[in-house]
Amino acid sequence: GKMKKLRLNSQVRRAFRGHSRGFSLIEVVIAIALIGIIAVAVLSALSTASISLIIADKRATAESLARSQLEYVKNQDYIDYSDPDRDPADYDVICEVMECPEDYTVEVVAEPIDPDTYQPYEKEDGAFEKDDGIQKIKAIVSYDSEAVITMEGYKRNPDTEE
Repeated sequence: GKMKKLRLNSQVRRAFRGHSRGFSLIEVVIAIALIGIIAVAVLSALSTASISLIIADKRATAESLARSQLEYVKNQDYIDYSDPDRDPADYDVICEVMECPEDYTVEVVAEPIDPDTYQPYEKEDGAFEKDDGIQKIKAIVSYDSEAVITMEGYKRNPDTEE
């Protein structure tokens, strides 16, 4: 072990004195190329991670808005969609009562459904043929006019007896 230590020390000493061979150009080029490849890999991983974070954030915001919208519809008075002259014509959108995040839009679609088949009734002239007191409510949340999430729920008319 002592001999090896001595040789190492003399190599180090020689390097500091300026008698070492140094690096050849090809070694330097290969080292720089390796650092470049590693840097590109790290940066692309970082950009992928940040893009997926942005997407996740957009989805989370949209989901929260959709849930809030469904709750908001459930707390509004029941609208009979079989009446063509109904007032209001549709359920209120949550963005009218609270400030929705920028570039997000919320849309509500209500369809009276047949309680036996859960299929929506036929629609003509803006009204449905029947409203049995149960509606399927869709909350569609878009970001930059591109739909991000659609959530469905049901609304019952409290005045109808089962």
